[in-house]
Amino acid sequence: MIAFEELLAVAYKKERLQSRRLARGASISEHAALVRTLQKAAGEQSLHDLIDARRAAQSRNADAQRSRETRRAERVSEAKQRKARIDTVGWRGWFDGSALPNPGRLGIGGVLAGPLGTTVEISVTAGTGDSSAAEYLALIALLEAALLERAVDIVIYGDSRVVIDDMSAPHDARIRSLAHHAARARALIALIGVVRLQWIPRARNARADELSRAALGSTRASAEAA
Repeated sequence: MIAFEELLAVAYKKERLQSRRLARGASISEHAALVRTLQKAAGEQSLHDLIDARRAAQSRNADAQRSRETRRAERVSEAKQRKARIDTVGWRGWFDGSALPNPGRLGIGGVLAGPLGTTVEISVTAGTGDSSAAEYLALIALLEAALLERAVDIVIYGDSRVVIDDMSAPHDARIRSLAHHAARARALIALIGVVRLQWIPRARNARADELSRAALGSTRASAEAA
């Protein structure tokens, strides 16, 4: 069976909502419900063909986005601005999670940057699970760091549409298997105050990705040394 994470990556938001309702109504797993929903969307073509077609479309959209960004190259890069100036507006955060394999060992990474040059980096292992759990645990670790730093007015960036969409989804459309992670994240946000989550492409989340992968690399190196 095709991995749940792979199906989520190509499913439209409406299809994810439909599959969650189907899972509740038919008392089946969210994975099985999403397979049924996408098979219906595939029509006469196979599910594999549908996935390949949507991946190709996502790749074309990504290429178009990169072209637009290139045309705007004369504007000051957001990344360069973050490095060149002291951010006096508010706090910013980036999170990412990795699973090796998927599911498997989890590594989480995050960067918290604030006024006056304050920077906190996170790179730790987080047990076992799938990549969606890793992304949520990375967000939670970043929020915990923000709470310790007394951060306020935070914009947090991540490249996981699963987590970003799930955090903003209405109660009846949330992913049940990730509900305990979502509840922890929302509880932390309530303690912090103003927190805005924003999706960004993976290419703009490079440091958090490096930190999540470094956590797994450190674990592997330690195991080999032992």
